[in-house]
Amino acid sequence: MILEISTPALLFPAVSLLFLSYTNRFLHLASLVRTLHRDWIELKDEALRAQIVNLRRRLKLIRWMQLLGAVSLLLCVLSMVEIFFEMDTVGIISFIAALLLMAASLAFLIAEIWCSGGALQILLKRVEEE
Repeated sequence: MILEISTPALLFPAVSLLFLSYTNRFLHLASLVRTLHRDWIELKDEALRAQIVNLRRRLKLIRWMQLLGAVSLLLCVLSMVEIFFEMDTVGIISFIAALLLMAASLAFLIAEIWCSGGALQILLKRVEEE
């Protein structure tokens, strides 16, 4: 298999868009955590506790998404350098590792999206109980 230096470079636009998405998700959750924390101090409502637990899980997932995506990007750059210096086998291995880590990052994204639906279910359940 021949891997050209331009092949790993194809991931850069996708990675930058993913990181923008990941950062927006994180900033939104950080705002929600601050709001829920303030509400918890005032109300001590158990539904808020369930929301906070859900948000904690989602923040961990987002942290893993960002970490795996960053390492994937680093390996992608490393593979380009290795290909540039004609270390083709090592470059291919680095690129495959980068692709696998990006796939793992996307799997964590799917899990986080699933959890975000769980947060809405908590609110709906509370409304149904009242």
